Amino acid sequence: MAKIHPGATLTPHFRDFLPGWVARQPWFLAEGVKVLHPVGYFRFEDPAGEVGIETHLVTHGSQLYQIPMTYRTAPIASDVSAATPALITRAVHSVLGTRWIYDAETDPVWISQVLRLVQANAVTEPGGRLGVGRTEARGQLLTSTQLTAETVSIELRRRVTTGDVPSGPGIIGLVMGGWELEWPDAAAVYGCLAVLREAAVTPPLRSETAL
Repeated sequence: MAKIHPGATLTPHFRDFLPGWVARQPWFLAEGVKVLHPVGYFRFEDPAGEVGIETHLVTHGSQLYQIPMTYRTAPIASDVSAATPALITRAVHSVLGTRWIYDAETDPVWISQVLRLVQANAVTEPGGRLGVGRTEARGQLLTSTQLTAETVSIELRRRVTTGDVPSGPGIIGLVMGGWELEWPDAAAVYGCLAVLREAAVTPPLRSETAL
């Protein structure tokens, strides 16, 4: 399991590189951003202990955003057969050295841990950062099917809405979040962070020799 290093620093800091990256994303609603206000953090654990996996919940104005990231010791080799995670930045961790920080949405390690969380109806580890309220993600399995990256698509809610609980055909799991917008004086609020759906299956092409 990945180890947390209390007191470690990251250069550049999240407040230095994250606003600019977020401002360039199609799901960001405003025109430019200088400051993102942290609400909370939660972590997944890579069983191999190699990849750090952390999600930041931040606000800009009245909108809450979700930013999952993976931290790696080396860049990910591009794979023409799969989506390669977008590199957010390269930073230096005061204990671990250079880290390549990726947008986690298409990182296979992040995907596997989201599926594990939902399959087990589990709750994430707290992020361990000071100055923010308790934040967590909780998996909800809505089927008896075994979840795999080949049979499930993950619909990540970048813009998070309080009280949102999706339902409908094709939904086989949810990742629900809890956070405190006005920490430390307010109770936790809840909303949906991700929806798991049955992946669309493309039928195999018929061989012309069989016609």
